[in-house]
Amino acid sequence: MVFILVYVDDIIVTGRSTSACQQVITQLSFMFPIKNLGALHYFLGIEVKRSSKGIYISQIKYILDLLKKAHMDGAKPCATPLSTSKLDHTSPLLDNAAQYRSLVKALQYLTWTRPDFSFAVNLVCQYMHSPRHSHFQAVKRIFRYLKSSLDLGLWFPKSSSSLSIIAFSDADWAGCPLDRKSTGGFCIFLGFSLIRWSAKKQPIVARSSTEAKYQSLANTAAELTWICKLLVDIAYKSPSIPQLWCDNVSALSLAKNPLFHACTKHVELDYHYIREKVLVREVSVHYICTQQQIADICTKALAKDQFHSLINKLSLRTPQLSLRGDIKDTYVNEIVA
Repeated sequence: MVFILVYVDDIIVTGRSTSACQQVITQLSFMFPIKNLGALHYFLGIEVKRSSKGIYISQIKYILDLLKKAHMDGAKPCATPLSTSKLDHTSPLLDNAAQYRSLVKALQYLTWTRPDFSFAVNLVCQYMHSPRHSHFQAVKRIFRYLKSSLDLGLWFPKSSSSLSIIAFSDADWAGCPLDRKSTGGFCIFLGFSLIRWSAKKQPIVARSSTEAKYQSLANTAAELTWICKLLVDIAYKSPSIPQLWCDNVSALSLAKNPLFHACTKHVELDYHYIREKVLVREVSVHYICTQQQIADICTKALAKDQFHSLINKLSLRTPQLSLRGDIKDTYVNEIVA
């Protein structure tokens, strides 16, 4: 089986057999002119490094170019992408809104390899139409954080153990002071590798923290269903039921017990999707304490110590540690056990 990833005129060909991949490349060359650049090192601004331990991907060059574009290459680094205090929405409107939009759009592409500031980018994206000076200061802080964490990237370790699917789901209830909507987030691991993450404002206002977390559970379950179907398409079947971890006992009770009808009349029917998945044993839901909830990093601004503690539990690594294989993914290993 050979896989071909196509983006406009850039193509990646991969598979278990080198000869099979070469055969596909030869067949493609008969149809249209192509240039074989050899082993994958750089693709659409994403740098790829590989060793016998696994694969490391990053966007270091893209970040350096972006810092120069924003005139932030000489800025003072900071430890977190957001301050824990709420954004000020009463400051004057920004004169150069076009610059704000340009920088924020450029930051969006960085979240392909950097889940650590996906919430920060999601937050500043919400003020594209009428950005204020305080919003631009938040964007500058993200750039200062990038300066301090330039070489972080995603690490996909080579593993001979079973690749179980583990997801962490969370929501920050009524976190937006303007419309009181909650932000939901999730992190999904395949074995020890982080393969999917999200930070997104929920479409409706939740009347309780339980409802906000329950909505996030349902959205994560839908994402897990899509991932499982994708894995089946590439001839891989997960050895166990996907595990979904949440730090809200009430939301877990709603997902497991369909008898709480009176308590959920106000909840949209779409969000009861998680109940069906639990009932047919396509997803198993479990409780995890807030201090160990990885998805917290996708739903709120965190203090320095907690933020860096969660980064260590993600698949984010520096290239030196990754390629040497010095870091062991013990946290996810404990969850699997």
